[in-house]
Order: sequence, then C-alpha cells, then structure tokens
Amino acid sequence: MNAVADSVVAERQLVLQVLHSTVQMLGPVVGAHVEIVLHDLSRPEASIVAIANGQVTGRRVGGPVLGGPRHDLGFSAVMRALQDRSASTPLVLENYPTLAPDGRELRSSTVIFRDRDGQPFASLCSNSDLSGIAAAHACLGQLLGLGSAPEPLPDSAQERPQDMEQLLAQIIHSACPAGTRLSKGHKLEAVRQMQERGVFIVKGGIEKAAAALGVTRYSIYNYLEQIRAQSAEE
Repeated sequence: MNAVADSVVAERQLVLQVLHSTVQMLGPVVGAHVEIVLHDLSRPEASIVAIANGQVTGRRVGGPVLGGPRHDLGFSAVMRALQDRSASTPLVLENYPTLAPDGRELRSSTVIFRDRDGQPFASLCSNSDLSGIAAAHACLGQLLGLGSAPEPLPDSAQERPQDMEQLLAQIIHSACPAGTRLSKGHKLEAVRQMQERGVFIVKGGIEKAAAALGVTRYSIYNYLEQIRAQSAEE
C-alpha cells in the first residue's frame, strides 16, 4: 500500500471515529423513538459500527447493511456515488419516508460520506418511529370525537435473519418469486425493488439478481440506467 492509499485509509478511520462519538452523543438526546446508526460501507456484511436506540429497527452493532428500513433512499445515493466519483462532498438526503421491517412508518435522513477520491465509505442515518405519535394523535381524536379507533400495529415477523446471504436471498425472492415468469416491465420493477433494499451495493448482488431474473449482469446495468432516467424525469 502506497503513501496516498495509506492517507486515504487514515482519513476514513478518522471520520468514522468522529462519527462514532457523534452517535454516542446524540443517542440519549434525540429520544428513544429515534435510531441513529453509523455504517462502514467497506464491510456491508457487518456494516453497523455504532448504533443508538437500535430497538427502532431491531438492529445492533455488527449487523449487515441490508437489515435496515425498506425504501431507504440511501442505497440509491450510494449507487450514484459509486458511478460518479467527481466530487468528495457528502450526499445529504433529508426527511424521507421509510418502513421498519415490521411495517411501522418511519421518517429517515441519511448522509453519505465520500473520501478524497469520491468513494463512498460511511453513512450516518436517523430513523424516527412515528407510530407512538400517530397512536397519540388517534387517541386525542377519539377523545374529541374526530375519528375512528386506530388500526392495530402489525405483528412483528419472525426474527429477521442477520446473515448477509439470507438477507440477499430474502430480498431477491420477494422482488421476483421463484417460478414466476416475468415480463420486461416486471423485471424492471423487480430491479427497482432490489435497488431500494440495497442489493446492488453488496458484492455479488448484481450477479445474484441477474441469475434470479434469468438475464445477464449487463441487463441489470441497463435496467438501473432506465430507473435512473425515469427518476430524473420525475
């Protein structure tokens, strides 16, 4: 490893150390309904290096990057950063809706940190559980005669797998169930769902998705390009 590479590694480690302390500081302040989580993107199979209020999504230190909320825009931001390394400034995504693994509504924000070469290497995320606030709002509405009884929260699913291979298989299967013949439009939507769940930032994710859809890895890249173009138009 040359001096430049050593310098980049040292830069990353320093940023991660600072962010680790930030998580420790924020945890007791933001309240138990707000999860703060720090990911080291260089090791997606055990990316969580610090977490506060992990009960929001049921995660802990050492968990994989794929075990977080659904519809997380942070995954697409990482993909964009990997494809365009012309800048090293952080990417900030503010206050967007996600879902906890058991279906609870969350509000999330993410910062993707890039090194001097534009390579994304860390993400700092917050996930706020709105279910308590929604229940309190519904209760007040009931007391004031303004609404019907709140819908019960869905039962928690079985304990979620924490193994990366299991998570990949689970996400890919939910996007394209085995034995189902998919049209091109369905395949495009399946790729969109996989991207939202972070499949393509994991090593081997593109190859596994291609095998499940019965296409080549270059077809997956083409689908991703179409998705980016559609997002830009919207």
